[in-house]
Amino acid sequence: MSSRKQTPPSFPWTEGEKYSSNNNNNNSKFKEIFYYFFTLNTIPYVLVRCCALLFLFLSASWLLLLLFCFPPTTTTTSSNDVVREQAQVAEPQSPFKIPTCDKNMSVYVYTLPPQFNLGLLSQCNNLSIKANMCPAVANSGLGQPLNYSRIGHSAVTSSWYITHQYTAEIIFHARLQNHPCRVQDPARASLFYVPFYGGFDALNKYREANLTVRDELTFSLVDYIQAQPWWQRNHGKDHFMALGTVVWDFMRTVNNASASSSSSSSKVRTPGTLLNLPAAENMSVLIIERHPWQPNQHGIPYPSYFHPSTWREMVAWQRMMRLMERPHLFSFVGARRKNKAAIRNEFIRQCGESTRCKLLNCEGPDGARKCLQPREILRVMTRSQFCLQAPGDTPTRRSTFDSVLAGCVPVFFSRHTAYSQYAWYLPGDASRYSVYIDEKSNASRRIEEELLKISSEKVKMMREEIIDLMPSLTYAHPNATDFGFGDAVDVALASLAKHIDELINSN
Repeated sequence: MSSRKQTPPSFPWTEGEKYSSNNNNNNSKFKEIFYYFFTLNTIPYVLVRCCALLFLFLSASWLLLLLFCFPPTTTTTSSNDVVREQAQVAEPQSPFKIPTCDKNMSVYVYTLPPQFNLGLLSQCNNLSIKANMCPAVANSGLGQPLNYSRIGHSAVTSSWYITHQYTAEIIFHARLQNHPCRVQDPARASLFYVPFYGGFDALNKYREANLTVRDELTFSLVDYIQAQPWWQRNHGKDHFMALGTVVWDFMRTVNNASASSSSSSSKVRTPGTLLNLPAAENMSVLIIERHPWQPNQHGIPYPSYFHPSTWREMVAWQRMMRLMERPHLFSFVGARRKNKAAIRNEFIRQCGESTRCKLLNCEGPDGARKCLQPREILRVMTRSQFCLQAPGDTPTRRSTFDSVLAGCVPVFFSRHTAYSQYAWYLPGDASRYSVYIDEKSNASRRIEEELLKISSEKVKMMREEIIDLMPSLTYAHPNATDFGFGDAVDVALASLAKHIDELINSN
């Protein structure tokens, strides 16, 4: 906006009146002095001229010295800076629907013995055979704080973390500890949360060949919960737990002793039995990857890196993603796989041959390091129109939720990567927010050609849809209480309350 030149303040006299009203008697004297010093070739006149020239010379010299020592700097504004500035628009109030608590959504949080949750985290350096998990479990499962400048886009400094893909159970617990729908009196509760960190127990026993040791904590948990008086009220149908790893870590049949002959040094992954126990089958299970045909299992999002404390942070990020320039038609972040996930090899080949694709290859030491850095991942996804989501070790991927956070339309090649997993979170019409290409079809061999068929108007509509989905697929900061939008935990509680009410009242 151009600034308007202000009119100088008026005085109660004009310039002529200012000097004529009181100085008429002195005018002739001033003229004589002026004439004497500035028009006559006198010694005072020469001195004045010399002083004036000396003053001008010294002033010019000082100015040149300043310019030499402190040259003017040119400020350049990148496109991301412009996007960030444009995104910071004040909102009078939250534009999101704010969840409320009622009698059907009152949650009692069990205080379990620490061996079932926080006690596991005290051994975080030995939880996983692949990495030290202590940095990952810090800050209530959010992980280590991530400086916003390392993201390259966000103007929010306190809401970004290097969040591990398997910490949803810790974040869920922390959110419910501080949730407005939590009640301290179990007699008032309609939902009972069992904060068991089963995913970290699974990671800890990843290659445990002794099945008795493998299942010890699971059986202890079931015995403890079934002994509680509130379990008996509905035989556990109003109880639920949240698990941070995939379903296949918990579905070994109790009588399956196939792993018992393996040595303790075996590389065979040994699943647990938790979700095949009758008590667990009575409960509702929230999990990042569910069994598609188990009605008591419900998919919840993998945690990504953004955990806002206010709705303004969410609005600012959404606006930024709407304004981002996206020069890449599509991109892929991942490494090669064998067997069922071999389609990744095809992605890497096609992406490498295309000028419209951006590849972040996670192979090798340098690639693996980059793929663990949120900045590198988001730098690719936020500049892409479509993000390829191939199955990995299991059908689902954390990358799906990273792409939504980045405003990048996901392209799926298996219906079990998202469509059969997250019914509580995603629209029933998958074409509104994603592209599906059957991995066994010929279309999967010409991905660029298939994506170019989609009109720019359709792409814009899909991007707007996933940007609208961001709040419900994000885990808000556990310490936030009044952040003004419904996050992934709120969506789960509302859907769970409806599901359990129908389950109990239908009998």
